[in-house]
Amino acid sequence: MSGAVSRGLQIALVAGEHSGDQLGFRLMGALRQALKGKVGFFGVGGEAMEAEGLQSEFPISDVAVMGIMPVLARLPTLIARIRQTAEAIVAARPDALVIIDSPDFTHRVARRVRKAMPDLPIVDFVSPSVWAWRPGRAKAMRAYINCVLALLPFEPQAYVRLGGPRCVYVGHPLIERLDDLRPNPDEARRRVAEPPLVVVLPGSRRSEIRRLMHDFGAALQIIRDSVGPITAVLPTLPHVEDEVRGRAALWPQAPRIVLGEAPKFEAFRNARAALAASGTVTLELALAGVPMVGAYKVGLIEEQLKYLIKVPSILLPNLILGERAIPEKVQRDCTPAALGAAMTDLVRDGPQRQAQLEALARLDQFMRLPDGLTPSEKAAGVVLETIAARKSEHENLDR
Repeated sequence: MSGAVSRGLQIALVAGEHSGDQLGFRLMGALRQALKGKVGFFGVGGEAMEAEGLQSEFPISDVAVMGIMPVLARLPTLIARIRQTAEAIVAARPDALVIIDSPDFTHRVARRVRKAMPDLPIVDFVSPSVWAWRPGRAKAMRAYINCVLALLPFEPQAYVRLGGPRCVYVGHPLIERLDDLRPNPDEARRRVAEPPLVVVLPGSRRSEIRRLMHDFGAALQIIRDSVGPITAVLPTLPHVEDEVRGRAALWPQAPRIVLGEAPKFEAFRNARAALAASGTVTLELALAGVPMVGAYKVGLIEEQLKYLIKVPSILLPNLILGERAIPEKVQRDCTPAALGAAMTDLVRDGPQRQAQLEALARLDQFMRLPDGLTPSEKAAGVVLETIAARKSEHENLDR
């Protein structure tokens, strides 16, 4: 390993969407710090990774597509970009390949590269949800992945159970942002002041917004009828702002709509409770200590797939805690009456609210890293360990 570091490592990084770009640029910074600058990067990334020094093979928007129909519509471009990315990596002969999330794109690249470079260390940063969907993928990954960097603490044990490659918990990036999520003394007082501030999060996709906005608005009215006046804040994103505003205008009482991450986190720090679509936002709320009700609805075709999903909860905090601490209202249970009643129990200071607050307070012990490193530093260390271990294997075979 020391010889490789002295000449400088060359690491290929492949991300397929914005969230992977954010993870990638932090990993690049941590690797550069660990190697005292003796490292170079190339591959595919977005603005953040390019600002950190990566020259992307093509714009990340070419492959940042989700959902069956959008993928089919872009299939020729995606296939071409997979081939282009793999060929560029093989031609450059890097010391390692790190693929970042977006498994439909990045894993196809990794499999092509593995065929051409069987000895190359390949690290997967962000586990696919093998513990919930198509568990056979874990075992199949052993053919082309040397190590998985897990963001969720229960994932390493899942890979052991499913016969997958080595998997190491490196910490979720949100644990680097606890100062942004947790209230100062004034905000903590606002959480218990009147009128209660309730955060409403109907999702970031148009399909989610179409299915949840009516029910969420009607649930808020039930809360008002039960506990009196409330202040509703609805954080959203620019690409769905018009649809959110249009549907919110039909609510009995319009919420205050805010755009961007900083106003969203400010609302979290002041919130008494939240009503949220299932997704990463539920983990943000949980780490912020905001009691919540989780909700989700899918279409009729997608609903049939529920029989293939092997997971006891749809909410990340519940999966991490190993218990259904947060109420989940899914499909036919996701009604204004059910949402409103569950939320009323959390807005009021009673046993349901107290029990959830106590459960959320236990999240830190599951998610923190024992060695005091940040997730990016831990991830960089495991990448370097994987490179060193692969190099040692080759040296032993050559003797």
